[in-house]
Parts: sequence; structure tokens; C-alpha cells
Amino acid sequence: MKTPEKKILSLICLALSLTVGCSGPAHDNAAASDSSAVTKDSSIISEKNFEGTVNDKAVKLFILKNSKGSQVAITNYGGRIVSLLVPDKKGTLTDVVLGYDSLKTYQKPKEPYFGAIIGRYGNRIAKGKFTLDGKSYRLDINDGVNTLHGGFKGFYSQVFDATLVNGQTLNLNYISKDGEGGYPGALTVKVVYTLTDDNALKIDYTATTDKTTIVNLTNHAYFNLNGAGSSTITHNILKIDADAITPVDTTLIPTGQLQPVKGTPFDFTTAKAIGLNINDKNDQLKNGKGYDHNFVLNKHDTSKVVATVSSPQTGIVMDVYTQEPGLQFYSGNFLTGKTSDGKGGKAYAYRSAFCLETQHFPDAPNHPAFASTVLKPGETYHTTTTYKFSTK
Repeated sequence: MKTPEKKILSLICLALSLTVGCSGPAHDNAAASDSSAVTKDSSIISEKNFEGTVNDKAVKLFILKNSKGSQVAITNYGGRIVSLLVPDKKGTLTDVVLGYDSLKTYQKPKEPYFGAIIGRYGNRIAKGKFTLDGKSYRLDINDGVNTLHGGFKGFYSQVFDATLVNGQTLNLNYISKDGEGGYPGALTVKVVYTLTDDNALKIDYTATTDKTTIVNLTNHAYFNLNGAGSSTITHNILKIDADAITPVDTTLIPTGQLQPVKGTPFDFTTAKAIGLNINDKNDQLKNGKGYDHNFVLNKHDTSKVVATVSSPQTGIVMDVYTQEPGLQFYSGNFLTGKTSDGKGGKAYAYRSAFCLETQHFPDAPNHPAFASTVLKPGETYHTTTTYKFSTK
């Protein structure tokens, strides 16, 4: 039974709740709820936390919104997708990409490239070297004995010049100097993010060079269609239109062969749960500690869906379109959950996200049979990838 004092306190709180709302445990519990049910009020990333200076250039956060209420937050530090809010089957905005709440956290050592534009060369180059027009080039060795994602100062750590074209389009520009990371030629890069009214995030990449070079641009978004910070992606359902992969050695460098997926854990030609075969006894799964492989796409133009992922929990569906010949499927095998510095204080656990990075093949400069990644003066590199969201 309530005492008179408790009754008075309850009446005061009720009165306040009708005006400004009561603070206390109810608010705390809402903040601690699973991120798979992000509300409009709790989804806003603080723009102030991304204001700063890196490499003597100003860093900001840019918010794109469409007519459906979906929104994407992008920082010009690394061109990173910080958050991507799309409606689930109940209409609740859900953040489906992993990331951090501040610029400072993105700068921590061994940060896993969350949401970044990757260049000059996405994925790995064996032993950090290649030959072009008879001349040998040496790159940064930042992944065991290999080069990964452009080296120590890849595009993920550079500040792009940003122009907000309108509420749904952001232009990012960067000039990579001749010799940066060991790559030849001054590369002029433009990346355009567009959030369309049909809930698609379109990424256009363009590059030109003043000297023959190699280029392979992609985006390293980590997705969880249950909501960023949810515990696992193994129940997400994946389909990839690819009949082969490029198998890798123990350092994740392609052998140069194509391996059919039929009859292997890599067969996603029919939709299945990501975790269905992820722990099977298989040399390629052992090499990648799970899925971390380039899939050879059967078709690749912007009118064809090359991959589809869906969440039975939220009903969110993501279709991938690309002009690229390859798709790197990574199942978050190196996420550890050891720190709670993700958005909203979340710890990003082992296999709590997946990546679908559209690309030319890893180590292509050292494999003449792979599609060329060479760009010459007077030529224009251009490619488009789209991640489109819906519900079922």
C-alpha cells in the first residue's frame, strides 16, 4: 500500500509527464533497449561529435534524408557511412550499419574500416608489390605480408572535400598524390552518395590519373539487418548470384584459380542462412576463419540484383546492384566484442555484421587472367553500386 508521501510523489510525476515527461528509469531502459528497434528520437547521430580537423582539413558529418523518412549519416573523414536508417516491417527506423558515435573513435588503432571508402586498391595485394609497364612498385605492408585496403594511409583515413548538393546527395572529392602508399600517379577521385526515394543508397565512383596506375574502389559498410549492435548475423538469409569464388591461400591472397561453389559451403545460389554452413570442415573456410572471399558474379550491371540479404527478425531486405565483376562476402570473423565503443555503447561481437564489398578481384595486378584494374591517363574509371532496402 502506498504511503501518503508516495501518493503525492506519484501525482507530481504524473503531472510532470503530461508536460515535459518524467525522467529516470524509464528513459534509461529505453536507451538500453536492443538497437534492432531504433526509434526516430534515438537514431540521431550528434553532428558535433564529428567536428574536428584531420590532416589540416575540416571534418564534418552530413545527413541525407529521403521522402520516406530514411536517412544516412556520412562523414568526410574516410567518406564513411556512420549510420543508415531504414524502416523495418513495423515501420520503425532501424540502423543497419555498424559504426561509432564520434570522429575520435574512428581514429583508434586497428579500427576495422567501418563504412569507409576504400582505395586506392580495395582488398589485398600479395606481398605489397606489382609490376606495371615493366616497372616494379612497392606498397605499404599493413596486413601480415600483404597490402590491405590501400595501406597505412588508405582513403579510409583521408579527409575528402565535401559538397552537399541537396538533402539527398553528397559529393566527396579527394586527390591522392603520386606515390601515396607507393601507388604511381596523382589520382583524382570523386564519390557521390545518393539516398533515393525508393530507399536505395547509390554510390558512384569516378577517378582519373596523370600516370598509368591501378585502382579498385569500394565501400566497407558492415551490415546487420537485425539492427546495428544485435548479437549475430548468422540467421540473416543470403543469396549471391555467383557460380564460383576465387579461392585463397592462408594469407587470403587468391590462388589465381576459379573454384565452383556447387556442393560447397560457398553455394549461395539458393538463399540460405549465413550460418548454415559457416562452421563446416572446409579448407577455404579455415583460411578465412569463416567467409572472407571474393565471389565471381554471373552478371554485373546496375539493372541486375547480384545479392540479396534479409532478416527474418525485422523483415528488412537489402538488394545489391553493381557494375563490378566481384563481391567480397565477409562474415565479421575478426570482430571481437571486447570493447563497448560502438554506437550507443554497443559492443560489436564476433560475426555480428557482414560486408558485401563490390570490387574487381583481389590481387588482380598480379593475375593477368583477372579483369584488369589498370587506369591510364585520358581514361575515366567509373562504377556504380547500389544497396536497396525494402521489407517483407
